[in-house]
Order: sequence, then C-alpha cells, then structure tokens
Amino acid sequence: MSSEVRLKKLRGSGGYVMAKVTDEQQTKGNLGGPDLFLAPIGRLDAADITKHFCNTCEKEFEGSPSIEFENPGEVVADNLVLAERGQYKCSCGSTIAEYRQFKKQDEAGDIGAAKPETPQDAPAEEHATQAAPAEKHATQPGSIVGVGAIEGRDVIDENANKIGVAKQVGIDASQSMVLVITKADGTEGSIPWNCIGKVGEVILLGQGQAEPDGCPKCGRENKPGSKFCEECGSKLQ
Repeated sequence: MSSEVRLKKLRGSGGYVMAKVTDEQQTKGNLGGPDLFLAPIGRLDAADITKHFCNTCEKEFEGSPSIEFENPGEVVADNLVLAERGQYKCSCGSTIAEYRQFKKQDEAGDIGAAKPETPQDAPAEEHATQAAPAEKHATQPGSIVGVGAIEGRDVIDENANKIGVAKQVGIDASQSMVLVITKADGTEGSIPWNCIGKVGEVILLGQGQAEPDGCPKCGRENKPGSKFCEECGSKLQ
C-alpha cells in the first residue's frame, strides 16, 4: 500500500475537513460513500488539515479546527481498551466530528465479551440517545467489527416486547459500541450500546429522555440535533 498522501474531503456529523491522508487512512475512512469519514480515521495531525467547514456556522475556515482528546483507558471488552476519545471542534464550540480509538491489551490475544455500559458510565452527551421507542432503535448495521458474541439472547424493549435476537456486539463506523440483532423479519439492525439497560439471560433496553435522529437514507441513529448523518453524510434537517 502506497504511503503517498492525498488531499481528501472527510465528513463528520457537524461538518467536514479537507485533509491530507495516506492510503491506509483513506481505507479506514471509506465506508462505501462518495466521501471519506473522519470518525474511523481518528486523530489527524492539525498540520495535515487545510480547511474545515462547520454546519452550525455554515462557513468554511482555513486551517484545522480545534482537536480535543482524552485518554480514558476504559476497558470496554475483554482485551479491548478505549485508548482515546476525541472531538474536532469549531471555534463556535460546535462539534464537527467525534472519534474513538481502541487497542488490545494483548496484541496476540483475541477480543472477548463486551463490558456492558451502565447509565453512570455513559458519556453525558450520549444519555439523550436512550429514549427512542424500541422499534426505532434498530438501524442498518453499517460497517461493523465484531468484538464479542452474545448470540441467541432475546432483545426486549421497555414495554416487554421482543424486538429481535442478539447476534453480536460490535463497533460501528463512528467507533461506538453497538448490539447487532436479527429482527423478526430476518433483517439485521443495530442498537447503540448505551440504549441497553441490562444484559442477562435476555437483553433489556433502557429508557432515556430524547429520541435520536434516524437518517432517512441509511437508517443510522445520530445524536439529537445533528444536521448531517455521520454514516453517509445525508442532511437530516
């Protein structure tokens, strides 16, 4: 694979950047759409970003947005740690894109069962994604990388209705944990992990306070108030 860098448009849920990326980074950001996506690429060097556009400001700016990140070292599955969590932020305070970077504790070992995220553990900005009716939780799984198997457990919504059967735990294109399910009609869907209340003999969905925005084109559930889909870049509002 060539190490040559090319200037590409990289989309996020709140805008985009123009950045120089390698072939390896381009492969990570290419989810089958016309544009590349920031979230799977992770943290870029600010010097490689030539411009950025903010959906809130509706303006393009020269240079890089602010890149804020932390290193939580949070264990999200057996042999899998959330090594870095970050945001690309406009000067107005709006988030252009978010990303997550994971690493194995033992590179030679396999990744095991996922650690359920409790409401206390969930980031505050993600709490609002927990309230959609259960039939709206299931979306197209997109680009999923499996990180643990809980296959065969019934998935039950807040009203005690069975909405499907668990297939696996995975990580979606925005590096967020999801539960991949097989729905009653045989199709696959995914549920954001922070929408899950308890994991036992069955999987119970929790309740929240606001309904996430589903993309009319690809079905991905974005955060409330998002203007563009982080999966495919389509306009939401």
